[in-house]
Amino acid sequence: MPALPFPLRRLLRPLAALAAAATIAACDVALPETSGQTGGPASSGQPVQVALLVPRSDASAGSIAVALENATRMAIADNPGSRIDLRVYDTAGNASTAAARAQQAVDEGADVILGPLYGEAANAAGLAVADEGVNVLSFSNNPSIAGGNVFVLGTTFDNTAQRLLTYAASQGRDSVVVVHSDDVPGQVGRVAAERAAARAGLNVIASEGYPLSVEGVAATAQRARASAEAGADTVFITTDATNAAMPMLLQMLPENGLAPATVQYIGLTRWDVKPELYNLPGARGAWFAVPDRSRQSGFEGRYAQTYGSAPHPLAGLGYDGISAIAASASRNGVPASALTRGSGFDGATGRFRLGADGSNQRALAVASIQNGQVIIVDPAPSSLGRAGF
Repeated sequence: MPALPFPLRRLLRPLAALAAAATIAACDVALPETSGQTGGPASSGQPVQVALLVPRSDASAGSIAVALENATRMAIADNPGSRIDLRVYDTAGNASTAAARAQQAVDEGADVILGPLYGEAANAAGLAVADEGVNVLSFSNNPSIAGGNVFVLGTTFDNTAQRLLTYAASQGRDSVVVVHSDDVPGQVGRVAAERAAARAGLNVIASEGYPLSVEGVAATAQRARASAEAGADTVFITTDATNAAMPMLLQMLPENGLAPATVQYIGLTRWDVKPELYNLPGARGAWFAVPDRSRQSGFEGRYAQTYGSAPHPLAGLGYDGISAIAASASRNGVPASALTRGSGFDGATGRFRLGADGSNQRALAVASIQNGQVIIVDPAPSSLGRAGF
């Protein structure tokens, strides 16, 4: 039997849902909850059906699921012109369950899927509904799963590295040593740094990897010094601020001759989450990227006022997803052509846009550690037309 055209399949979904109603009720996995709004971009008289896939029953991520759902509902309230029917599905943090819930949501009429949280689950969900013409806006930051009908909302290493090294080039820096761990995150960070350096016109003198040990970090610090002596004026560290190697790097690299007075230190991750680093030699004057502070503080304040607690750092992704959906919905659902508009969307922590390749670009600020405090040296742009984004 030939495949049904997409509009006809959409019309038949309610019948499929009715046929499976007894099974769904017995499983009690779909948690339909509607947030009706008036007016809106759909222009068809029908609300946009959004399926939120979150790991509610995952003991390790249940609090994140709650925060994402809260922020999603807050975004719906902030878009009163959009008619959004929000239905929540529990993935349990499992890829196969996420795929099943994504298919279930589409069978029940979902126009777009928001979530899941984990990259593997998002990939599975996207594959499950790829033939339905339904897009998946995942909370992952893993660009390897992006593409086709899957978009990632999380801030990517590529985006952050590009912002930082473009700024470095604008400040007269022209060569860099990349310092990274030998594990998978370190290698991903190294590739992002090297790619961003090439785009910004910086020369990568060397990329120095280290095993997680005092001896390994010390050896890498010595090799990095030799690279800097070959002409590097920037040290780009991909290591997460909370990693045990970070304080060693910020101590040993300067001790081996890479003084902040002569080379610029840059961090791929946010160092403001670890204030204990601020007084280490390598942290003084270092740069790293942060969201738009005014937007972020506004979102966090309204979230706390609404829900009585501070939001999880990932909560804003739920808000961003609804912002993109509300602005992109039409009588044809939530098409990729609208999701990838060049002007982007206003998010919880600043302007962002989705790329045709499923990745994203975010308007980030460049922060610096000076006198034991974090200051903004280059504010987040209000639009995404600027070079480096």
